[in-house]
Amino acid sequence: MSESLTEREQQVLDAVIQTYVATAEPAGSRTVAKRYRLGVSPATVRNTMADLEEKGFLFHPHTSAGRIPTDRAYRYYVDTLMQPTRLTEAEKERLRLELGPPESGPLERLVRRATQAMGLLTGELGVAIAPSVDDVVVERLELLGLSSEKVLLVLNLRNGIVRTVYVDLPISVPRETLLAVTVILNERLAGQRMGEIRDTLPDRLRDATEDDDASELLNIFLQSGEELFDLAGEEIHLGNTSVLASQPEFESGADLRGLIELTEQRDLLASVLTQRDPGSRLHIRIGSENPAPELAGFTLVTGEYRVGHLGGVIGVIGPTRMPYDKVVTIVDSTSRLVSELYSPVPKRTEQERSD
Repeated sequence: MSESLTEREQQVLDAVIQTYVATAEPAGSRTVAKRYRLGVSPATVRNTMADLEEKGFLFHPHTSAGRIPTDRAYRYYVDTLMQPTRLTEAEKERLRLELGPPESGPLERLVRRATQAMGLLTGELGVAIAPSVDDVVVERLELLGLSSEKVLLVLNLRNGIVRTVYVDLPISVPRETLLAVTVILNERLAGQRMGEIRDTLPDRLRDATEDDDASELLNIFLQSGEELFDLAGEEIHLGNTSVLASQPEFESGADLRGLIELTEQRDLLASVLTQRDPGSRLHIRIGSENPAPELAGFTLVTGEYRVGHLGGVIGVIGPTRMPYDKVVTIVDSTSRLVSELYSPVPKRTEQERSD
């Protein structure tokens, strides 16, 4: 924040924010003076609150004598006043239990567990972006016949990532042809990165077989390859919306509907979550700072996780009235833990074991 506040203004602003976060009710001068023992009278607190309101840090609802923090106040608090808390050993253990044992299944399962865990620990909506698969190696491909006119292409990628694509067929393909083409696809494509497969598919499948039925099916892959293997879009995972629905901000039916509609706009959420400042591992976007008007009443706290050369985003969405110190600590700890749990532990050599 470019504007500086006096020490007293900082103390009062901190007290108002803490009061409003805890109660969801506008903070009055008497409550602030009594609860936080600032060493000044309620009248002095009231005057300081009026100064903060004039500077754009507090808002005075017409129906209340108390004040509510503005987005600007929360930003000042996060940048200047906030002291992030530390997780207790019990909280760390609970987080590890919620995430499950290391490498217990696909990476995306761990990411989904993390969104649930953050929701439980913060009371906000857990959210995560799975890694983009363009740089992920394809380990195995499968073709599963669903009907005479539809086939399911299953892509088994490294790090336990699985993608499925429906392929419409203009012809009826026998089961033995599906098996033959599956063998060809694995011979020509397995072991390559998704992006590389998409860019070089015609060269890799050209003259792959002399069988007419198999050639006809391979031609479908050649004609639709760019679309079939274009899975670079961000996949978003959401926790339980019910943790937010119980908060005072969503007591009215209209506000709750707005929340539900927001969670259904996955492309919007994915776009916003991936807009990050370079060089910043943790990111906090408050209310009107969000580029989308649908998110004007929300705060997003996100952190990056990395698994090898893959990266994703994990965090929470909640009302701007949130305990930032606690939430930031939990998001930071969770993103670090996801990276640690899925990072392979180097195997010890015989010499190291003997030492």
